[in-house]
Order: sequence, then structure tokens, then C-alpha cells
Amino acid sequence: MSDEEWERFLRESVTGAAGAPVEPSARAREVERRLRGRSGPPEGPRTYSPARPRRRTGWYVAGLVTVVALLVVGLFPQQVVGWFGGSDGGQDGPLAAESEAPGAEPDLRPTLAEPFRGSPAARWADGAAGITVPPARATGWMDAARVERALRQSRDFLVAAGLDSRVLRGERPTKAIALLNPHQKDVQEYLRTALSSKAPTPETDPLLLFSRFRPEQARLVGDVVKTRGRLTYREGKRGALEVTADVTFVYPTTPAGDDGRDAEVVRTIVRREVVMSWDDPAKVVTEPGTMSLVSYALDMTNGGCSAPTGYFVPPFGTADEQPTDATRVDPYDRSEPIDTSDGTTSTGNGCATATRS
Repeated sequence: MSDEEWERFLRESVTGAAGAPVEPSARAREVERRLRGRSGPPEGPRTYSPARPRRRTGWYVAGLVTVVALLVVGLFPQQVVGWFGGSDGGQDGPLAAESEAPGAEPDLRPTLAEPFRGSPAARWADGAAGITVPPARATGWMDAARVERALRQSRDFLVAAGLDSRVLRGERPTKAIALLNPHQKDVQEYLRTALSSKAPTPETDPLLLFSRFRPEQARLVGDVVKTRGRLTYREGKRGALEVTADVTFVYPTTPAGDDGRDAEVVRTIVRREVVMSWDDPAKVVTEPGTMSLVSYALDMTNGGCSAPTGYFVPPFGTADEQPTDATRVDPYDRSEPIDTSDGTTSTGNGCATATRS
């Protein structure tokens, strides 16, 4: 053995050679023997589980949640706004996402098979489904259950006034009238005049509340009317529940008697704002299940530019040409409220030129 190997041997004898076997102690041998006698892994508070590598799933989950949230907002903007409305039903909150001015639509003409083709309304809900009702909360003299019932009846009024197929054909809006307080004299006088006069004035035009077409002039294409809008509410005068409805209706129409495949289709676009008061019968003379009208206003496009007739008159062909100096409006833009600064009723934009229809 060389001197170098001898010195290395001495050092390793003192410090221990790397990898050299170590004789276990008697205690260690006893523990080992007991462990070998067990059929399974050790149990109890000292059980040890080796650490598993953690997968980085946090970012994937966050990304998935974000995508789902954006999809819900895009498909159901009104419902989302209703979820986050204020304590007064959203009356003083921001306008719904659907109220923002939409972007440009393809320049596609409607047809009998696709009456909403090329229109933002193609993405809107059908009929009553497009009218969002907020969650009910106790307000004024009503508890939450009564508020919920009043909101439902408020939407029923809008359906009976603007979606009932018989009313659209010019028949009397019996169901809608049944929801109006029969003791409100000014409204009852309006109804008598509006529904009986052959030459209504702008103040007595039944179109302020009811959608009607003259059967011999126009007929609806199909059974679907597209809608977008919402109800909001707050406490009104004398503790009443005051409900505001702001809804846009899109009616696809074609000339009466024209059943050809290439028949012209014109969309009459109507936006109504109706404020309804569900009064405390201890303070206001009313009947159960009826409400009083606070105000009502109308904006319409492609509904006629001549003197009021009590019916919408879609401008088929050149029968009702728009004036060259008419105001240009986007009838699908709901970002601003209807202008009622000149009174409680309005028929604004009746003869405005639509930037798109």
C-alpha cells in the first residue's frame, strides 16, 4: 500500500467513508422488525404522505371563469343588470348594457322568411321574454310578495297593450284596460276618446299606449315581435309603488293582401315609456289589481308621418315618403330616455328618418 492510500485509509477511519454501510443500533433494528410485521402502511398522527407535485391550475380556472362571465354578459345583458340593480329596482342606476348604441349592422333587406334580417333585433328576445323584471323588494306600502305581483301585472299590461295579436289587428285592448284604475278620470277620458275617435289628436292618439295596425293596410309577418327593455321601480307619492317601463318593440310588417314571395317587409320600431303607480288603497281611491298612470310617452319609426290615425302606417313603397329635412335617428339606440319635457305624453320621432331599421 502506498503512503497516499494509507493516509486516505486513516482519514476515512476517523470520519467515515462515503457510502460505507452503517450498523444500525439495537433500537433501530427493533423498530424495523415491528414495521415489517405490519401488513399495511403506518397509521396514526405520524403517518407520512409524500408531497405531490402541485399543478398550476389557478390561471386556467380564472381564465375559464372570465370567458364564461363575458359570454353571459354578451348574451343576457339585461339580466345581468337586473342582478346588480340598486335597492330601488335600478331606478337610479345606469342604463342597461343593451341601451348602449350598437355598432353597424350588415346591409341586408328583410324578407318574409327572415323578417329581422340585417337588424339588431334579430338578436333580441321574442315577446314578453325581452322585458326584464327586477327582483322584488319591500317598497312603500307593499311587502316583497306584493311588489313581485305588481311587477308581474305591470309586464302583463305591456304584453296586453303591445303584443296581443288581436290588439295588433286593431281590436279593443280589453285586457290592458282591465289593469287601469277605473277611478282615474283623466285616463278614462283619454281611453274613451282615443278608442272611439276616427281622427285622434297627438294627445288622444291610442298609439301612445297601444300598438295597432289597420288590417286593410298592413299585416304582421309571422307571429314574433322582438322586444328589448326593462322595468324599474321605486317608492312614489303617498308610499305607492312606482313602476317605470321602458321597452322597444320591433314589428315586421308587409302590405295587406300581398302574399308574394318577394313582398316588401318594413319594420315599425316603437319605444314606449310608461310610468305606473300601484297605490295604497288606504290613501288613493283604486280597485284591487289595478294601477294609475303617471305618464306615458312614445317614440316610433316607420309608423307614419301624416296626421294621427290611431294606427301605425308602415311606409310601403313611396306611399309615405320621409321628408328630406327630417331628423335622423337610430331607433335601436336606447342610451337616452324619451324626451317628455313638453308634457306627460309624447309622440316624438314619428317622422324622423331612421339611420337603420
